[in-house]
Parts: sequence; structure tokens; C-alpha cells
Amino acid sequence: MSKFVQVTTTVNGENVSRSVEPRTNLVDFVRYDLELTGSHVGCEHGVCGACTIRLNGEIVRGCLVLAAQADGGVVETIEGLSESGKISDLQDSFLTRNAGQCGSCTPGMLLTADSLLEENKAPTRTEIREYISGNYCRCTGFEAIVDAIEMTSKKRRGGS
Repeated sequence: MSKFVQVTTTVNGENVSRSVEPRTNLVDFVRYDLELTGSHVGCEHGVCGACTIRLNGEIVRGCLVLAAQADGGVVETIEGLSESGKISDLQDSFLTRNAGQCGSCTPGMLLTADSLLEENKAPTRTEIREYISGNYCRCTGFEAIVDAIEMTSKKRRGGS
């Protein structure tokens, strides 16, 4: 039996293929094998949301998903949030509202917020809070994060 498994997937629009140990989780795969270090590792138990990654369009905890489960799939990390090389409108709103502070939760929070805004173009503040409730932030009290998501929603709908 081979000590490694082959993982072939699309990450942020690029096809990649690597041999990894079967126990390698998705967040370690993107951080160490692909050198995409934007995704953070927090609790390593799937509780905090720092390692949030999108797999086949769904947000997942990168620490709980094996890299092998992404074989043949589509992975999006924080680095893929903007295709232009500039920060996305959501990232800009986080900066404007000072929603990043220490930055530990920010990548996971941004991917979660982006998924929310794809599903719901005009979420209420309550809906925003509910959607991001699986992502922990110890710095902001969530108010600045909710403000930033609401700001992005309004901008995308043509408001200011």
C-alpha cells in the first residue's frame, strides 16, 4: 500500500496535483503543499472557523476535511477571493470598518461573508450575525464585521 495519495484539484482557478499523506487535512494541504498561507489554523477542532475554505462552493472547516476529499473538486481559499490581484470590495469594507484587528479570524470570516452575500444579496444584520456565528472573533465583538458585510451588500446593490 502506498504511503501517499494523489490529490488533483482546482485551487483558486489553477489545476494542481500533489502526493500527500492520507491524513493531511485540507488547510495543511493549501498552506504547506501549495504555500497559500492565507487560510489560518486556529483550534484544529472545527470550532473557531479560522480555517474556513470553500470546497465545491460550500464553506468547510479546512482542519476537518482531508485533502483527499478535495480530489477532483474545486477549492477556494482567501487568496482566490479577488481575481484581479487587488483586494475585493468585501476586503475593502473590512479595512474601512476596521473589522480585521488581529487578523486571526479574518480569512475565514471573509470567505464565510462572501458565501453569505452570494446566497443573499440583501441580508439583515440578524441574518449576517446568524450566518457568521460559526466563526469566532475575540477582538471586534462582531459589530465592525457586521458593519463591513452590510456595507458591501449595500455597495453591491448600488447603494453607498
